[in-house]
Amino acid sequence: MSKNESEVYSRTFLSQFWRKFRRNQFAMLGLVFSLFIIIVALFAPFLAPYDYRTQQLDYRMQPPSSDHWLGTDHFGRDLFSRVIHGTRVSLTIGFTATLMVGGIGTLAGLVAGYFGGGTDWIIMRVVDVLMSLPGLFLMIVIVALFGPSLVNTVLVIGLTRWSGIARLARANTLAVKNEEFVEAARSTGATHARILLKHIVPNVIAPIIVWVSLFLGQAILLEAGLSYLGLGAQPPLPSWGNLVADGQKFITVAWIHATAPGFAILLTVLSFNLMGDGVRDALDPKQQ
Repeated sequence: MSKNESEVYSRTFLSQFWRKFRRNQFAMLGLVFSLFIIIVALFAPFLAPYDYRTQQLDYRMQPPSSDHWLGTDHFGRDLFSRVIHGTRVSLTIGFTATLMVGGIGTLAGLVAGYFGGGTDWIIMRVVDVLMSLPGLFLMIVIVALFGPSLVNTVLVIGLTRWSGIARLARANTLAVKNEEFVEAARSTGATHARILLKHIVPNVIAPIIVWVSLFLGQAILLEAGLSYLGLGAQPPLPSWGNLVADGQKFITVAWIHATAPGFAILLTVLSFNLMGDGVRDALDPKQQ
């Protein structure tokens, strides 16, 4: 395929994908809200009316008002500003961990499926071990051993949750590695790296994109869970998880302290899942 033909094919594929995607109203709703959340995260310092670290002890536990839209917490900090900054923390960890999971899992699955033999056996046994262990328990143990921090949160999610996508990438690689176009490339003396990048990856990337888009919401939930347990973002840095944990202590007197970040988690995860469902349907060749 020439360069011009490749460009035409790419434009046609993207136009067909977008046409199918936008037919799904729920997916479009998820896309719009996801973009809104991303914009909030990018411009959090400009959108937040107060510094999330500023304490006003004389204004502790204030109810929602025109000055503090969601009230203030037990240190007098503006809750609305902390939820906005929590958006940046939660999405940064979610996106970074998802990229790490996708990269490790895809590479492991491609290598296992393409080379087979002992390489496949070793990688799949590692995958089996990871899948047999309780995921959240394993993450809690690792973070507790090495200490809570944003970097450790990303690493623990990325290093423990790639088994699912590895199995998916391996299965799709096995399905295409013996196709005629791969054999033709192999007969011309193409290197393994070239065959993988030019012939295998383009034919297995669609289900991987779907898996990654659906995992993003799960990564945000995992980060929130670790932060809720005190093993993620550390005070005074806000994330939705530790905001829920802080607000839970005052649920009987200020229910909005826990429900506001919890509602943010709910809407964000829902929007990413709706968008992921739309991507799956748009890339499914059986969908008309």
